[in-house]
Amino acid sequence: MSAPRGVRIWDLPTRLFHWGLVILIGLAWWSISTRQLSLHRTVGALTAGLVVFRLWWGLFGGSTARFSDFLRGPGTVLAYARSLVSKAVGPKDLSAGHNPMGGWSVVLLIGLTGTIVALGLFAVDTDGLESGPLASLVDYDTGRLASHWHGLAFDLLKGLVGLHLVAIAFYTVFKRENLVRSMIDGKKPLDDPRASLQPARIWALAVGLLLGGGVAWLLIRMAG
Repeated sequence: MSAPRGVRIWDLPTRLFHWGLVILIGLAWWSISTRQLSLHRTVGALTAGLVVFRLWWGLFGGSTARFSDFLRGPGTVLAYARSLVSKAVGPKDLSAGHNPMGGWSVVLLIGLTGTIVALGLFAVDTDGLESGPLASLVDYDTGRLASHWHGLAFDLLKGLVGLHLVAIAFYTVFKRENLVRSMIDGKKPLDDPRASLQPARIWALAVGLLLGGGVAWLLIRMAG
C-alpha cells in the first residue's frame, strides 16, 4: 500500500499565529527576567493583538482553525484519551485538524495568554514606577494584585507549554505523527483528500488583521 499523501490542513495565518506566539512568549519571559520592562510592554501589546486575531480566526478563519471544528464534548474527549493507551495510531488513522484533547488545549492556551495580557494592562511594580498602560485606572493595591496574578498566570502558562512539549514528543515517538512539521508546512499524511483545509474568505483575513493590528498599535501607543 502507498503511503498517505500530504494533505494541506493548516492555513498560513494559523501557522504564523502559532510560531508568533512561541516567539512572543519567549521574549516576554526573557524581557521580564532581564528587567527590560519597556520591551516587555511592547511584547504584551503584540501578544494581545495576536490573541484578538486568533479569537476572530476561530470564528471566521479556515475550516480547521475554527473552534466549531475542534471543540468536542466531555464524552468524546474521554473516549479519545482512552484510545491513546488502548490502541496504536498509524499514519492511516491520523485525523485532520486538532484532536479532541488538543482542541481544548488550544482554547486553554489562548484563554490563559489573554488573561496574562489583561492582568498586565493593570499591573504596577513594587515602587509604582513601572506599570501597565491601564494601571492609572486602578489604585496601587489593585495594581499590585494584578501584577501578582500576572506572574502566577505566567507560571501556569510555562507549565502548559511544558505539557505541550511532552505531548509533541509523545505523538512523535508513539503515534508517529510529526506535529511540528505539520505546523511548519501545513500538511498531514492523510488517506482522504476530502479532509483538506477549506480556506477562509479574504475579507475575514483582512478584518482579523485590522482587529489584531489595531489592538496592538493602540496598546503600544498607550504604553509609550
